[in-house]
Amino acid sequence: MPPKPPRRGGAARSQRDSPESGSSGAPPPAAATPRLEIGETDFVVLCDVLKVSDNVKEKAWKTYESLSSVDGSLAYNKKKKETWGVCIFIASIDLDEMTFTFTELLKSVNISVCTFFQFLKEVDVNMDTVSTKVDSTVSRLKKKYDVLLALYHKFERTCGLIYVEQPSSEISAELKSVLVLKNYWITFLLAKGKVLQMEDDLVISFQLLLCVLDYFIKLSPPAMLKEPYKSAVSAVTVNGSTRTPRRGQNRNTRTAKPSDTDTKVVEVLCKEHDCNLDEVKNVYFTSFIPFLNSISVVASNGLPEVEVLSKQYEELYLKNKDIDARLFLDRDETLQPDLIACSQLERTPRKNSPEEELNVILPQTPVRAAMNTIQQLMMILNSATDKPSDTLVSYFNNCTVNPKESILKRVESLGHVFKKKFAEAVGQGCAEIGSQRYKLGVRLYYRVMESMLKSEEERLSVHNFSKLLNDNIFHTSLLACAVGVVMATYGRNASQNDGTSAETDLSFPWILNVFDLKAFDFYKVIESFIKAEPSLTRDMIKHLERCEHRIMESLAWQSDSPLFDLIKQSKEREGQADQPEPAPTLNLPLQHNHTAADLYLSPVRSPKKKASGPPLNATSTPDAQATVTSQTQKPQKSTSLSLFYKKVYRLAYLRLHTLFYRLLSEHPDLEPLIWTLFQHTLQNEYELMRDRHLDQIMMCSMYGICKVKNVDLRFKIIVSAYKELPNTNQETFKRVLIREEQYDSIIVFYNLVFMQKLKTNILQYASNRPPTLSPIPHIPRSPYQFSNSPRRVPAGNNIYISPLKSPYKFSDGFQSPTKMTPRSRILVSIGESFGTSEKFQKINQMVCNSDCQLKRSAEVSTAPKPLKRLRFDIEGQDEADGSKHLPQESKFQQKLAEMTSTRTRMQKQKLNDGNDTSASEEK
Repeated sequence: MPPKPPRRGGAARSQRDSPESGSSGAPPPAAATPRLEIGETDFVVLCDVLKVSDNVKEKAWKTYESLSSVDGSLAYNKKKKETWGVCIFIASIDLDEMTFTFTELLKSVNISVCTFFQFLKEVDVNMDTVSTKVDSTVSRLKKKYDVLLALYHKFERTCGLIYVEQPSSEISAELKSVLVLKNYWITFLLAKGKVLQMEDDLVISFQLLLCVLDYFIKLSPPAMLKEPYKSAVSAVTVNGSTRTPRRGQNRNTRTAKPSDTDTKVVEVLCKEHDCNLDEVKNVYFTSFIPFLNSISVVASNGLPEVEVLSKQYEELYLKNKDIDARLFLDRDETLQPDLIACSQLERTPRKNSPEEELNVILPQTPVRAAMNTIQQLMMILNSATDKPSDTLVSYFNNCTVNPKESILKRVESLGHVFKKKFAEAVGQGCAEIGSQRYKLGVRLYYRVMESMLKSEEERLSVHNFSKLLNDNIFHTSLLACAVGVVMATYGRNASQNDGTSAETDLSFPWILNVFDLKAFDFYKVIESFIKAEPSLTRDMIKHLERCEHRIMESLAWQSDSPLFDLIKQSKEREGQADQPEPAPTLNLPLQHNHTAADLYLSPVRSPKKKASGPPLNATSTPDAQATVTSQTQKPQKSTSLSLFYKKVYRLAYLRLHTLFYRLLSEHPDLEPLIWTLFQHTLQNEYELMRDRHLDQIMMCSMYGICKVKNVDLRFKIIVSAYKELPNTNQETFKRVLIREEQYDSIIVFYNLVFMQKLKTNILQYASNRPPTLSPIPHIPRSPYQFSNSPRRVPAGNNIYISPLKSPYKFSDGFQSPTKMTPRSRILVSIGESFGTSEKFQKINQMVCNSDCQLKRSAEVSTAPKPLKRLRFDIEGQDEADGSKHLPQESKFQQKLAEMTSTRTRMQKQKLNDGNDTSASEEK
């Protein structure tokens, strides 16, 4: 591969006044005694180096003094300089007076990015130490650092696969003078900075990196390149399309579409990285080529001058005041990840021999995981089209009012809106990328709609869905859900190594604002969407489940939400005694067979005497229009509201249960009391949820009960534990609505709002006769989750059974599970070709050996457990295998039969869990 660039190159030298130890940028020694207006001498020197104002200096010192006065201040005294740096950072952001870049700050206090973020988290001991404004800035820096780190490691490894390790002497000279890694990387950084406004977009950034590599590979001598890049460049050279220096090309030549041979290099790059070729071409022509035309640099042998590019990048870096990514080239200590992060980074796998090729382990770095997730989506949409299918058109034609024209117009108009909003968020040059992603969402929209209608047809035995298919909110929600899934798939977070779905700025709830859609209306389609598309991956399902949770936590409780009108109508129906969802029903199983038609055409839960009339699909009215009803019957109860409250109660209890056992496990008697107060507030004082968060009510309920029960639990302890829960945001307890346009901490909210509203109720828990306890909600297994952990076959052998796993490998043109087992293991996927006969014999031998071990152990001990049951961790139960085996069957055949039988039962179990119903609940 190319030689390493000289350490401490131009990137390091370009640091303006960078206080790096031993470099020219180190702070000059003070000739005179430093000013001592405030703080210690070294603190004042640090402030002068960073050129901060007196206001920042004063605020930073006050922050440091407050930290030094708390418990554990010894730790801050040992890390005095680091603490000063954190305090200066906090003060500069809060006062909007950033006079230094983030990298300059790191170098001033000699600390790495990861260590700084961790230390900032540690000093946030009080809720007012670090503001939500600082949290937001840190979040942006983290995302950008994670993307840059992932891309740089991918860049290094990719270059190692492209270039020969020991080039010939004549090539080596050219390599050192022109084709250095520094040139590649800085060109990419400049392109990324100019093209993307949203610089934490991992997928577009990586596609842009491939464009940069394609550009430089074409200009490299073929003798420098490894296969298959050497052959690809040779093919281009023969056609004479790219070997001419770029200096002599005019702008028209550069923007012209290249011939088929010009794309050979990018085709190889895309194949090697499982990247969609059409998408990379789109980035190349719409973003990278305009970038090349805009940089206006002096070229040498077709390559930009690296120092000129570095200077242009430095202007961007100084303007953004964030991370100088050129320092990755120098292995700069400030940009090195911590040990945990290092363990999660991809390591380039060594090539196996041909007979071991089937067992290659695909690395799961952020980039690889993102590419695999996108390819899974592509597999789902391969058979889908951009237009309604013939089946959908037949459904449209069966409607009393044909919705086809309005559907097509809505898709087109929202497409224009989406393209515009995407370009505004990501970069104007990325408008076509947004259009490409929207088209994928439209495919998924039509596909899921068709599946929904087929299910409704089977459920209701009707063919006319005119009311549902002419409902604008239903279509907008369904389209938003489909596009949101696509955006979340492309928006995978670079720091996400646990396989959960990513939440990006361009996924949810961004899509609600783009489509002008209320969160409560969007929530109605989520469950039906998941059930209608069985090919959704685990990541996609987790994303949609998290969207549903966010809606229940806060988004549905915003002031302009239709939820409050529904609650008001529900309470007015039969007076205050009627509740959105009565507490006694909480311990009943949650019905999971509601469909989109039930919720969008709600109410469908009729009074005990149902009125005569046409079928559901033709007569039901939306929730928003539920006030106008027949003079001879009472308004019907809203299914969407009832189901929403049931789900909110279950989510609320799960969150409370998790936090409770982190803090109050020694006081189990308090949990039902806290839950009763919590549930009472959601049911009877629901106005407290307006523009607030579910967890705010939860923490206040916990604090209030502990207060009247004389249990010492401070809010500081509560929020410290809360921060460690998954999917939490510090803004939840740092910025709570007190009154209109006024926000403060959760402590102020409790004292001024929560306690004032519920004081009488809270005091009842101090008496010997507390209020009647609310029943604990029935918590079934989530209908959206499925087990994908390998289960070990008992009896001491090394055979595991696992549901079909993602990610997938698609380069062979068909769907097959990624080889995720170690090379020493053997993976069997039922339904696919097994492989070589030798591997079959290995597994058969392994099973036989296991059987022999059982026989030997039987001679000296009690009889072993027979191999008739396979243990699966499904609700703590063992599942007996009912299959019968013939005497002539081999052990391996018996194992395969057991695997097949168990898979079938797992699938049936999943379906049964999803269709869990309660006979006590009215439809």
